[in-house]
Amino acid sequence: MSDGVFVTGTDTGVGKTLFACALVHALRARGLRVAPMKPVAAGAVLHEGAWTNEDTLALAQAAGPGAPPSGAITPVLLREAMAPHIAAAREGRAIALAPLVEAHRRLAAQSDFTVVEGVGGFLVPLGAQVDARDLARALGLPVVLVVGLRLGCLNHALLTAECVERAGLRLAGWVANAIDPAMEAADENVAALLERLRAPLIGRLPFSPDAAAHDLAARLDVSGLLR
Repeated sequence: MSDGVFVTGTDTGVGKTLFACALVHALRARGLRVAPMKPVAAGAVLHEGAWTNEDTLALAQAAGPGAPPSGAITPVLLREAMAPHIAAAREGRAIALAPLVEAHRRLAAQSDFTVVEGVGGFLVPLGAQVDARDLARALGLPVVLVVGLRLGCLNHALLTAECVERAGLRLAGWVANAIDPAMEAADENVAALLERLRAPLIGRLPFSPDAAAHDLAARLDVSGLLR
C-alpha cells in the first residue's frame, strides 16, 4: 500500500481542501487510519481560543475521532491569507522543509495513509529558494492533481502534470472539480484531459457550493491509490 499522497491543484481556489477531505472520508470507509496534513497554511482564524486555519479544521473534522491536533496537521500557520512566502516574510519567519518532513514522518508513523494538502499551486513559493514542488519532492509522495474546471484549465492541468513529472514524482491521479457552473464544454475539456494526462481520473465532482465532503467521497475511486 502507498503510504500517502500529496494533493496539489491547478491554482488556488480549485477545491483542494474539499477533495482532500472527501479523500480522507473515502479512505476511512475502507477501514484505514488516515492522517490529514496541510503543512503550510496562510490565514489564521480563532477557534475555541486557539489560532488555526479553516482548511486545517476541515481536515481534522474529516479525520474524525482521534484526529491529530491542529498543530500537527499544520506545523506552519501564517497569520495573513496571502502567498506563504510573503506572509512568512512579514512575520520575520523562514519556512524550512526539514521540520515539515519530520512532522509528516510522525503522522505517518501513527497512521496507515497520509493525505497531504499543498498550498496554492504546485510552484507557489514558500521562500526565496524553496517552493511547494520542493516540499512534495522532500516528502516523496505520489501526487494527485485537482483540476478546477474553468476556462484555461487544460493548459494549467497539463503544465502542472509536466512539472510533477519533471520533479521526479508520480502523478497518481487527477480530479475534475466543477468550480464554474457557467463553463461551456466541460465534458469536452474532461475528455481532452483523459486523452492527455498519463494518470487515472479519480473522480468528477459536481458544482455544489454547499457540498459535504462526506457525500462526495462516494464519487471517488481510490483503488488506484492503494497497493
